[in-house]
Amino acid sequence: MTTTSNTARIARVAIVTGASRGIGAAVAQRLSKDGFAVAVNYASGAAQADALVAELTAAGGKAIAVKADVASADEVRAMFDTVEAQLGKVDVLVNNAGVLKTVPLADHTDALYDQTFDINVRGTFNTLREAATRLNEGGRIVNFSSTTLALNMPGYAIYNATKAAVEAFTHVFAKELRGRNVTVNAVAPGPIATSLFLDGKTDEQIQAFAKMPPLQRLGQPEDIASVVAFLTGPDAGWVNGQILRANGGVA
Repeated sequence: MTTTSNTARIARVAIVTGASRGIGAAVAQRLSKDGFAVAVNYASGAAQADALVAELTAAGGKAIAVKADVASADEVRAMFDTVEAQLGKVDVLVNNAGVLKTVPLADHTDALYDQTFDINVRGTFNTLREAATRLNEGGRIVNFSSTTLALNMPGYAIYNATKAAVEAFTHVFAKELRGRNVTVNAVAPGPIATSLFLDGKTDEQIQAFAKMPPLQRLGQPEDIASVVAFLTGPDAGWVNGQILRANGGVA
């Protein structure tokens, strides 16, 4: 009697953090379309994550929703355990989870500072550390930075500091995974029409941002999902340790 090899999996497996809405949801949709089995991570908003999983499975894909606060090392470890048990060993990690609140540095509270660094920096650190030993040979990691680093706009000091840390992680971690054929890159979006960007801004502010790129529009989540698809696909095998600034030419 013949048996099926454990390595003969139907699909490669991707974890997308913060995937219940916005850019993360668009990335999950695109990776599912590209043939990945997708773990839709969320910290809150279970209904949105479950709806996305239902959408992906209805379209013929394989997906699960996994609740985990990326700022918690224990929850990140449990997330990888769940994904391995239900989908298989992970091939791709997309670190999309993040928080953005624009406040002048002098007005930042300790609580907001801690929240921003916990999610944006510690969250990325936790998933990278776990992926170091659990990602398949030849895997791909895509972190998220931001074009705001190049713009130096008032109100973004703390947020920019977190994204500078993510870029440092990306450059160094790519070298630390030498010999495993794993690439580590980051995407740095410009203004994207998601609630993370739009919330708290006036119509005038939104229009001003839309006019900044030479392409004269806000980016869409699908624009960024296409970049992630490239970095996780076969054509990006020689791209490693890089920051890809997908911003319509704004910087």
